[in-house]
Amino acid sequence: MSVAEKYRDWTCCPAMTDELLSELRTMDEDTKNDSFYRDLAFGTGGLRGVLGAGTNRMNLFTVMKATRGLGFWLLESYPNPSCAVSCDSRIHSRDFAELTAAVLAEMGIRVLIYPDLEPTPMLSFAVRHLSASAGVMITASHNPAKYNGYKVYGPDGCQITPEAASLIQRYIGQQNDLSDRLPSFEQYLSSGMIRYITENTIESYFRSVRSLRVCPCSQPLHVVYTPLNGAGNVPVREIMRRMGNILVEVVAEQELPDGRFPTCPYPNPEIREAMSLAIEKTIRTGADLCFATDPDCDRMGAGVRVGEEVILISGNDMGILMLDYLCRHTERKGNLPPVVVKTIVTTEMASALCRKYGLELRNVLTGFKYIGEQIGRLEAEGMENRFLFGFEESYGYLSGTDVRDKDAVNAALLLCDMAAELKSRGLTLLDRLHALQKEFGLYVQRLLTYEYEGRDGLLRMQEIMACLRMSPDLFDNSFLRGAERVDYLHDDTGLPQSDVISFSLPDDNRFIVRPSGTEPKLKAYLFTRARTAEEASRKLDLLQAAVDRLCR
Repeated sequence: MSVAEKYRDWTCCPAMTDELLSELRTMDEDTKNDSFYRDLAFGTGGLRGVLGAGTNRMNLFTVMKATRGLGFWLLESYPNPSCAVSCDSRIHSRDFAELTAAVLAEMGIRVLIYPDLEPTPMLSFAVRHLSASAGVMITASHNPAKYNGYKVYGPDGCQITPEAASLIQRYIGQQNDLSDRLPSFEQYLSSGMIRYITENTIESYFRSVRSLRVCPCSQPLHVVYTPLNGAGNVPVREIMRRMGNILVEVVAEQELPDGRFPTCPYPNPEIREAMSLAIEKTIRTGADLCFATDPDCDRMGAGVRVGEEVILISGNDMGILMLDYLCRHTERKGNLPPVVVKTIVTTEMASALCRKYGLELRNVLTGFKYIGEQIGRLEAEGMENRFLFGFEESYGYLSGTDVRDKDAVNAALLLCDMAAELKSRGLTLLDRLHALQKEFGLYVQRLLTYEYEGRDGLLRMQEIMACLRMSPDLFDNSFLRGAERVDYLHDDTGLPQSDVISFSLPDDNRFIVRPSGTEPKLKAYLFTRARTAEEASRKLDLLQAAVDRLCR
């Protein structure tokens, strides 16, 4: 169908909401084309897109269509399927969650839904705890307020595999874009096809997280926390309360759920702007440190107060600190080495640390589902207790096995236990980090993001990736000459095929380029190792200049 035909059908749909209809009537031609030129893509990350009317937008109808595809896959795959559902604080998240539940219930699939917003790790936990066939989390993670999304989980609590996503996408493609009516959540709640997840599951989650303490410390610790108006407020503060030694002050402006994120346009704890209010409060109150969780509470970022300033810790460095802490305080069980899992775009300092402690390090593709998959493989071999830690550079951490996705509640517990233990010895997280850097060297990374909006942007992204694979002329630049290239889509890497290309260069330089799985962006990860911060910055600047020429 043409854009004009799709637009006409949407404006005439009897179930169209007033909000969407009003938007449709005010669209200019450019907006129409961008809203209808394609269907919102469904992949291993589910759906993610800008809120609004159209087939290329997140709205009730794209959610309903995706859910019907999911439902048919569940009915084909399981004799008596069920699905757990949760949502974060984003605009329309609860509406999308209840519609998801109602559509599945209408198809004869039992649904278990949290009565209030709960974070991504609690959805992953619920899938396993309740033996559900699948899970759906309504969230766009750390994206700006105009986005929402739909993440699908398998029965193992991990985000779905590429194979499952492909099957679900096939079913989605067989569904109509629109419907004459929206099924009633209340009707199926009354009939019992939809049930609320009870306090038993919530309490089991908190007990599971609290059990992950490896070195409980009575040293008082003063922290400032911001949930960035997301779903982390209640669970993070509850786990802090149960720890007993943590004085928590919350950033009032970002405490309560608010999908507009009025004080934080980009609610991502990876960037300093999102942490600015927490930083100010940390300096004002004299707290030891501050930390933030993103809207669905699977990422955690932190900073340490040093006098009248706060030094933020990168995702790579925080992962190394947590791994070092776990190595120093976890008693080894059995004859086989503990297993650490990281993604290929995460710091190679982990290799040095694993060699020191005699650990097995496994590298996986980008995406925490691949870390969760490794836990599942250990579990299948009866060696689940070998898993020690999994992390990725984008502020995702996990030290337990009951959740199979990154967990910022788990991360907050590790952060505070680690900081309290160091404080009892007169040290800070930064002191320990500097000691590790002195021992192993300075491993530094820089993330570059190149945005390509609309249909032309998508074509440009594809052209760049094709050039990186096909054109030897790209390497005429002396800085790139002699680079060793690994193509994860075509080379035999031992990992699933993925649209990722890695380049290793002399002098400990490396970069990786991949398309974002959820946004119209290319991401380039730059890596180097140096003796000083000045040397590292100089090497990364040279590497960035070369990569800019490739990706712009």
